[in-house]
Amino acid sequence: MQPNSHERIIILDFGSQYTQLIARRIREAGVYCEILPFNTPAGEIASRQPKGLILSGGPSSVYDENAPRSERELVDESQCPVLGICYGLQLMAHQLGGKVQPSSSREYGYARLTVVNGGTALFTGLPREMDVWLSHGDHVTKLPEGFQVTATTNDAVNAFENPARRIFGVQFHPEVAHTPLGAQILRNFLFEICECAGDWSPAAAIDEQVTQIQAAVGENDQVICGLSGGVDSSVAAALVHRAIGNRQTCIFVNNGVLREGEFESTLALLKQSIELNIRGVDATDRFMEALKDVVDPEKKRKIIGAAFIDVFEEEANRIGDVKFLVQGTLYPDVIESVSVRGPSVTIKSHHNVGGLPEKMNLKLIEPLRELFKDEVRIIGRELGVPEEILNRHPFPGRERRIPAGRGTESAPGYRDMSASRRATIVPWRGLPREMRDVSNCYLLWRSARSSTIRSLACAISCTPAPSAAASFSYSRMESSNRPCFSRAWASSPWTE
Repeated sequence: MQPNSHERIIILDFGSQYTQLIARRIREAGVYCEILPFNTPAGEIASRQPKGLILSGGPSSVYDENAPRSERELVDESQCPVLGICYGLQLMAHQLGGKVQPSSSREYGYARLTVVNGGTALFTGLPREMDVWLSHGDHVTKLPEGFQVTATTNDAVNAFENPARRIFGVQFHPEVAHTPLGAQILRNFLFEICECAGDWSPAAAIDEQVTQIQAAVGENDQVICGLSGGVDSSVAAALVHRAIGNRQTCIFVNNGVLREGEFESTLALLKQSIELNIRGVDATDRFMEALKDVVDPEKKRKIIGAAFIDVFEEEANRIGDVKFLVQGTLYPDVIESVSVRGPSVTIKSHHNVGGLPEKMNLKLIEPLRELFKDEVRIIGRELGVPEEILNRHPFPGRERRIPAGRGTESAPGYRDMSASRRATIVPWRGLPREMRDVSNCYLLWRSARSSTIRSLACAISCTPAPSAAASFSYSRMESSNRPCFSRAWASSPWTE
């Protein structure tokens, strides 16, 4: 997806766990943004004509030998405003002539920020004091020439700027929920400093994608869509259906580890509600045989990706004149599969991205490739995708559904158990994402910032409120079919 007509913000990723969250906050404000690796050349960034540049946080220290560093002239010669967050602030200070040193003690958690320069555009309309969330071990001890302190915590520099050069930095994380006014700070950067118009919305992307799909496919070519029955592929199928109608044939593959009854029910639901052209393929034996005795999850992902492509190409040959394959690839799939996230290693090879074979006979159409899951759901509602699909419970990755070293004989029991899990957990909607993993649903009691969530955790577990963070695992079930607490687990507070 390449919405060239939209203003954009570029986020350079230095390995922060919050980089995707920065992007989501910016898009929620109505501004399109992209995440690029920290070492993206300045010329390539300039060619995208960004309205602003954000340097993310990261776990490194700027004085480490192998610390991630952008090109030195990137910030110094930037033609657009720049905002550095946490590590991004430290890197700017270091490269522009300031000084960064280790703190006597690492700051992690809440802090009280005091704005010392009321004229700064970054804090326009905000109170003089506010809560912020910190996570750093270094701090700026000397500002670059021409910069001024705009906010402090405990008399330490926590924000600085050079308004003449349109360079700004904050040591805290405005993107997380634990900085209550963080969204307004980002909006000030977007609209007061970068002067963005706010011309982005997920719904507006529908018309853009329809036009792009029609141009790519032409008037006569046939398309197949790899349909899993989940949110991503269903919305992708609905979007392509709007563009080319019944020239798209959706292939719904039974890989042997779907939920009990899901193959039949999903086929019927999508045929009736969206009127998709769907055909079901039972490839259970093929997948079970391919995965037998395979232990490594990464190998399983690649095997699964190759098996799906084999099925799709066989069906394409039966249909005839098929040149394109539609997939429900999302932006996080791309980021986590190809290591866009700065110096971080590949998190996993998603079966839609890193799990694909190097050579395929079909060209890919990925209309959701630059979207986050919440944006996809918005588009899905606009396209009439049933709420039953859009709010479908998350399901463990296919590579985790068959125990290592076991084959077809383990699938029926797993499907039955997955059905009982789904029946046991009802009130998923509105829960933090950390509490939605069907395979191992962690109840983060101590971290919960809501008495409602704490009560729900205890209600689901059917046990008294624990004194520490607790989790329950569906791998053990009581005779009453209720989940039981299995082990303690600690987590950082919600960030979404």
